[in-house]
Amino acid sequence: MHILIIEDEVKIADYLAKGLNESGYSTAIARNGIEALSSLQQQKFDLALLDVMLPDLDGWQVLQTLRTFSQIPVLMLTARDHVLDRVKGLELGADDYLSKPFSYIELLARIKSLLRRAPRMEQEAYQVSNLILNRLKHEVQRGGQKIELSQKEFALLQLLMEHQGQVMTRSQIASMVWNINFNTDTNVVDVAIRRLRSKIDDHFSPRLIHTVRGMGYKLDELP
Repeated sequence: MHILIIEDEVKIADYLAKGLNESGYSTAIARNGIEALSSLQQQKFDLALLDVMLPDLDGWQVLQTLRTFSQIPVLMLTARDHVLDRVKGLELGADDYLSKPFSYIELLARIKSLLRRAPRMEQEAYQVSNLILNRLKHEVQRGGQKIELSQKEFALLQLLMEHQGQVMTRSQIASMVWNINFNTDTNVVDVAIRRLRSKIDDHFSPRLIHTVRGMGYKLDELP
């Protein structure tokens, strides 16, 4: 899941990004309202953490503009804890509201809750080179040959194909495929990748699943 952190306080933004990355999410940071709206229009995000007090455009203005082109979940962050502020945010289209200072554990729980509630936009089929995954038929083919995958192997392959060309860390894969968070020294993800490679890569060309040393894995057709 890709989260945009809209926060002008550098220490807070960096703290949130570090924590969320360690929890298996990918993140980007916008330091002001204009930068935030530009990022939201140009990239796909699954959730936005939006601070109210921002330079140029405040959080209310960002939210109001955002809702003209996107319905992604928005969690408002603010040092102000007035009821009228919370009501204003919800009326403008915020999905949740958290007052500073807050517990990271509570923030993480609210993020997970919002992401569970958000509808996930998925394609019917994905194709990279001669590898095709049909989500609705639950079928995978490589070079016209049907390949049988377990439920978790299918979910892992779909995740990699959805993020073609992007490096997925072990923590991200664990969180998004198994819905768990664990230390990256475990080999559960590595074993799953090896099994998937043996089915879709070992007897075909070109090889599509690549190890990015020290980071994770990506699926792509490399030159």
